[in-house]
Amino acid sequence: MDWRKTYALKVTSPQEAVKIIRSGDTVLIAHAAAEPDLLVSAMVDYAVEQDLRDIHIVQQHDMGICKYFEPGMEKHFKYSSLFIGTRSRSYIAEGKGDFVPVFFHQIPDFVTNTEPADVFLVTLSQPDEHGYCSYGLSCDFAKEVGERPGTKVIGAVNPNMPRVMGDNFIHVSKLESIVECEEPIHEHGRPKLGEVEEKIGANIASLVRDGDCLQLGIGAIPDAALKFLGNKKDLGIHSEMISDGVMDLFETGAITGKKKNIDRGKMVVTFMMGTRQLYDFVNDNPAICMMPVSYVNDPFVISQNNNVVSINSALQIDLMGQVCAESIGLKQYSAVGGQMDFVRGASASNGGRSVIAFGSTTKGGTISKIVPFLTEGAAVTTSRNDVDYIVTEYGIAHLRGKSLRERGRELIKIAAPQFRDGLIGEFEKRFRGAFEL
Repeated sequence: MDWRKTYALKVTSPQEAVKIIRSGDTVLIAHAAAEPDLLVSAMVDYAVEQDLRDIHIVQQHDMGICKYFEPGMEKHFKYSSLFIGTRSRSYIAEGKGDFVPVFFHQIPDFVTNTEPADVFLVTLSQPDEHGYCSYGLSCDFAKEVGERPGTKVIGAVNPNMPRVMGDNFIHVSKLESIVECEEPIHEHGRPKLGEVEEKIGANIASLVRDGDCLQLGIGAIPDAALKFLGNKKDLGIHSEMISDGVMDLFETGAITGKKKNIDRGKMVVTFMMGTRQLYDFVNDNPAICMMPVSYVNDPFVISQNNNVVSINSALQIDLMGQVCAESIGLKQYSAVGGQMDFVRGASASNGGRSVIAFGSTTKGGTISKIVPFLTEGAAVTTSRNDVDYIVTEYGIAHLRGKSLRERGRELIKIAAPQFRDGLIGEFEKRFRGAFEL
């Protein structure tokens, strides 16, 4: 059958599409910018109308309207987050939902085997001339979920979703139903760069050499680092995500991917968050290769490129080099995401380096992020055995291969000056000797 006829037969309203959902089903919502608000709203309304119970919502990062968090929804929905966002953070802190620790590259296995999805709600691009819709900005776990025989995929086909190339497509014949919509795609605005971020960015850039292959997260610090890389040559990108800063650097000619061992000449990513300008840039762009996260974030795959530089952030680091990037004491703030995937991938890469970068203080300079001990209950995201470079606005500490005493000295040097005396006192008590620069 002509795919256009198949497509036409599957087009329906959001209210009709969600009627396949039953009490007790596991419903997976697409990640980040691919979250389809229209379908989520229809599902919530239907669950309330039919008094459905115990629908298990599984989600990685919430960017949408999240109607299932509204008061009174607890009897209809259970909620599990794989990476906490702004809305789910307080919901889980109140005990209404749960958090599941999992490495990003293992999430496809989780949502297809450990907690297999009965229904998958996802935003897709319009089909091409062969009947293939792109998963657009979020391939990550979507590709493998879409190919799982037991999962029914409801696609919100949206002309605003870019067609992003790579292993990032699903044929209309594999969709359970299609809802046509034109709602705006979720965007993430460009961060403002202050003096602290620019100093950190310049410090990170000093660790980057021509031909390096970069992994960057999102936010002011990665964008600040990119700002100082314009004079580099033949940089590559193999990163779980990119945002607008990478687009800027590509357009200057600094990113070519010519030195990569695998996927040469391609910017390999698994999802994107940014502005509409970025989404237009990646649309049908052959320089972009969107792949499942089980490939992009696999430490073995990462390590096959030489000179991988991973750049991630943290909430705290103690004097031993233990990094917490996901909780504030017992309160879950975010998740491990791909930090350990890339820390270990970079470590195994020939010439690779991993960088954890953050402002030295928080709460207006009243709290140090370099501490004698992690806050009670805090999760260790990157272990002291994995840690490599730590960067703040005050400098760079290279911890790999250093003793605990040496690590303490290095970290105190890059702590905010107003906290150094306290850290020195802890150092001298711990190591039974005077602190020496």
